[in-house]
Amino acid sequence: MGAVPGGIDASRGPAMTVPLRHFLVGLTLLGAALLVGIGLVVDGVPGLGGLVHVHLFLVGWVCVTIMGAMTQFVPVWSGTTLHSRRLASVQLALVGGGLVGFAAALALGRLSWLAGFGALMLAGFWTFVYNVGRTLATVEEFDVTERHFAVALAFFVVLTGLGVLLAADLGSGFLAGLGVSHTGVRGAHVTLAVFGAVLTTVYGALYQLGTMFTQTELRGVDHRLRAVEEVGHPVGAVALAAGRLVESAALARGGAVLILLAALAFAVVLARRLSEMRVERTPMHTRYAVVALALPAWVATAAPAWLRSPTAPDHVLGGPGSAPLLLLGVIGFVILGTLYHIVPFIVWVHRYSDRVGFEAVPMVDDLYDDRLAAADGALLFLGTALLVGADLAAGASGATLAGGSPEIALAGTSLVTLGVAVFAANALLVIRRHGPGTLARVALGRFAPRRAVGGDNAGDTGDASSDGTRDETAPAE
Repeated sequence: MGAVPGGIDASRGPAMTVPLRHFLVGLTLLGAALLVGIGLVVDGVPGLGGLVHVHLFLVGWVCVTIMGAMTQFVPVWSGTTLHSRRLASVQLALVGGGLVGFAAALALGRLSWLAGFGALMLAGFWTFVYNVGRTLATVEEFDVTERHFAVALAFFVVLTGLGVLLAADLGSGFLAGLGVSHTGVRGAHVTLAVFGAVLTTVYGALYQLGTMFTQTELRGVDHRLRAVEEVGHPVGAVALAAGRLVESAALARGGAVLILLAALAFAVVLARRLSEMRVERTPMHTRYAVVALALPAWVATAAPAWLRSPTAPDHVLGGPGSAPLLLLGVIGFVILGTLYHIVPFIVWVHRYSDRVGFEAVPMVDDLYDDRLAAADGALLFLGTALLVGADLAAGASGATLAGGSPEIALAGTSLVTLGVAVFAANALLVIRRHGPGTLARVALGRFAPRRAVGGDNAGDTGDASSDGTRDETAPAE
C-alpha cells in the first residue's frame, strides 16, 4: 500500500453500496448502544444490560465498521481484487442478524438462545476473515498495514470462538468441567477483541491514513517506534489474554507492559505525522489529534491498575477512566475521523472521479457540512471528557462507557449520543445528495422499494445491479 494511492480502481473492491451499508448499520447499532448506555445510568435496562451495551458498541459499531472498511480498501490499496463480492454482503447479514438476536436474548434473560446467535455471529466474522484473508493472500509482499490486518484477522478467528464458548457457558456452565473459569475466558475474549482485533486494525490503518492524509512519511525515530509497536503490541495482546485465561498474573503483567509501551510508541508516531502535516486541517485530522492525546492518557490510567492486578475482572481495560478513554477517545475518534474521509471518498470515486477534466467537480472534503462536523466534534469531545471524569470521580473501572457518577455519566452519554446523531446526519446527507440513488437503495439493496422509471435517481445505483451483488465472485486465484 503506497502512501498516496495513484489511479485508484474502485472496481477492485465491492460495489459501493456494500461498505456504505456496513457503515449505516454500524451507526444504527452505535445509536442503540448509546441509548442502552443512558438506560444503564438510570437503571432502566432489563436483563444483562451491561453486556448488551458492550456488544452493541464493540461488535455492532466498531467491528461492523472495520468489516466494511477492510472489505472496501484492502483490495483497492493493495492493488488486488476482492475474493468474493457476494461474501462481502453475506458477512453483514450474518453478523447483524446474530448480534440483534444476541442482544435481545441478553435483555430478555433467554440465556439458552445465546449460543445459537453467537454461532451466527461467528459464521459472519469467519466469512469476513476468509474473504479478506483470501484477498490478502494474492499480495506478494505485505507492507506494515497489511501485516497488521493479517494479524487482526487471526485475532478475529480466536476471539469469536471464545465468544461462542462464553455464550454457551452462560446457559449451561460447562466451562467449569474444562478446568477454566468463565471469568478467565471472558478476560481473554475481551482482551483479544479490544487489543487484538480492534486496536491492531486501528494501528495498521493509521500507518496508512496518517501518512497519506498528512502528506508525510515515517522517518528517523518513527521506524524504531513502529518496530516497538509492531512486535510489542500483538505479542502483548496474546500474553495478556493468555495470562487472564490461566489466571497467571506474571504472564498477564508482562503482556500489559508490552501493550502500554506499544501504545506510547504509536502515539508519538501519530503526533509526529500530525505535527509535520503539509495539508489543510480537516475533521479527520482534528479527531486524530484527539487520539494522539487520548492514547497516553489511557496509558496513564491503565498502567497502575494493570501493574497491580492485570487479571482482575474490573481491570479488563485498565483502571478508573480507562474505558471511555480507550473506547471513545481512541477507538471512537479514529473511526469517526476516518469515516469523515471514507464515506465522502467512496461516494466521490463512484460519482465524480470519471468527470475530472471534463467538468467542475467538488473535492472530497466539500461533500460534507463543515458546521455539522465542528458541532459533532465538540459534542463528542465534551461527552467523552465527562465520561472520563465520571469514572475518575467514582473510582470506577470496567468495560462499559456508562460507569461512575450517575449524573455526570448521564450528561456525558447524552452529549456523545447527540454528537453521534449530528455525525450520522452529516454522513447521511453526503450519501443522499451525492450517492447512488436513494438512501433506502443503499441501505436495503434489492429489498428497497423500486421507484418509477424516469424518476429522480431512478436506477442510479452506482453498481452493476440495484443491490450491488452482480458479478459477486472475483477470481480466487
